[in-house]
Amino acid sequence: MIGQVTRRLMLLDTASLYFRAYFGVPDSVRAPDGTPVNAVRGLLDFIARLVQDHRPDELVACMDADWRPQWRVDLIPSYKAHRVADEPAAPLTAGEHAPHTGDYAEEVPDTLAPQVPVIEEVLDALGIARVGVAGYEADDVIGTLATAAGGPVDIVTGDRDLYQLVSDDRAARVLYPIKGVGTLQIVDESWLREKYGVDGSGYADLALLRGDPSDGLPGVPGVGEKTAAKLLAAHGDLAGIMAAAADPASKITPAQRKRLVEAREYVAVAPRVVRVATDVPLPPFDPALPRTPRHPTALEKLAERWGLGSSLHRVISTLGA
Repeated sequence: MIGQVTRRLMLLDTASLYFRAYFGVPDSVRAPDGTPVNAVRGLLDFIARLVQDHRPDELVACMDADWRPQWRVDLIPSYKAHRVADEPAAPLTAGEHAPHTGDYAEEVPDTLAPQVPVIEEVLDALGIARVGVAGYEADDVIGTLATAAGGPVDIVTGDRDLYQLVSDDRAARVLYPIKGVGTLQIVDESWLREKYGVDGSGYADLALLRGDPSDGLPGVPGVGEKTAAKLLAAHGDLAGIMAAAADPASKITPAQRKRLVEAREYVAVAPRVVRVATDVPLPPFDPALPRTPRHPTALEKLAERWGLGSSLHRVISTLGA
């Protein structure tokens, strides 16, 4: 069960990882029929390395069931709006979703989208829990699981938005890939304070003030990362900053006061968009790390069909160890 203190939970921001795998593994890696499987094999190599290096007891591949939830768009219409034109032209098959790109470019490469259903089938055949919930992004699934867990949590993602979940009290940290997953930045509260001047709980407010063009979040004009950090240090949190902006006696500079007051409408709704959900209604699933494949016959057929070779063997061997 998730929440046992003695068990380490690893949460994969799956789309972020297979997007990195796609760009990190040459597209000359192909199935017997010539179909590129570089994202599939790259993700399997990532999983093998992560399990080998970090030895989680539980592993969940978190999925984007909805990469641009309507409830977020209703609050901020520009949210990921520039990515809509970059969606695949052909309808996606059942269970397939346009990948969340994290820190990579927004467009979904033509040869990546067809690999997503293969990834899902392979994970299911291995018995690795795969969780996505309609109306929510993978970030929200991760936020819900990380918040509910009572023991150590490792969140593997190339998306800095999830720094907001870092908590030393809850032993929740982010493993941010620098070079594949063999070289990871371990993000804890000490690292966040040194890098950004905030802890995990303050990172969402910093991101909200700073804005994020890749997600269509305008931020407060004229307030960059350093200014946002200084405002948070002086006033505690977003509510404290806005209270100070409304108080003529506060020490906020006139220029900052003007910018914050003019951005009140954005600041009022942005927290619900920027902060990950922590109350997603999750379906039943077993997070336990499988020691042997759940569906070996199906896995054998997938391995032959897609030429998964050493990547799949490495995962199976690592799980068995």
